[in-house]
Amino acid sequence: MTIAIYPGSFDPIHNGHIEVVRRASLLFEQVIWAAYDRPLKSILFNEQERLDFMREAARDLPNVQVRSYHGLTVLFARQVGAKAIVRGLRATHDFEIEYQMALTNAQQAAEIDTVCLMTGAQYAFLSSSILKEVALADGNITEMVPPYVATPLKTRLAQLGEDRGEKVKLVSLQE
Repeated sequence: MTIAIYPGSFDPIHNGHIEVVRRASLLFEQVIWAAYDRPLKSILFNEQERLDFMREAARDLPNVQVRSYHGLTVLFARQVGAKAIVRGLRATHDFEIEYQMALTNAQQAAEIDTVCLMTGAQYAFLSSSILKEVALADGNITEMVPPYVATPLKTRLAQLGEDRGEKVKLVSLQE
């Protein structure tokens, strides 16, 4: 069985992530969609919340398993028997970062390849950071995330604003 992992922090997932995992599920016999449990960057959603979003997104993909992991990605890949690490590419900036990461991973585990999937044009601009910025500024995120992510994201950002003494308006998800 050819196993691939699709790793990341996924804080939160967005439609670009979902597109990549769906496409990876067509290429590999099994895909492990893996959320890094303790990313160095600050995150909005805890590990369980991120895994729940991912499980909902993958519920109709029988060959996709959602898990968390810690430590080096290549070591996790080796542990689960993966032959490939799937990464999504949006633009040239992504390529430079992913190329550097792929070379580092190859130095650590030469038997594991990196497979980059280009995101569709409709998601080429999308990242979790941009998503959070748009949501925080009351922008329309309905085309960026599924509803089961949009509502908790808006709620979480509003709570953070209130914690800082700011008023954050929740916009309608139908806008």
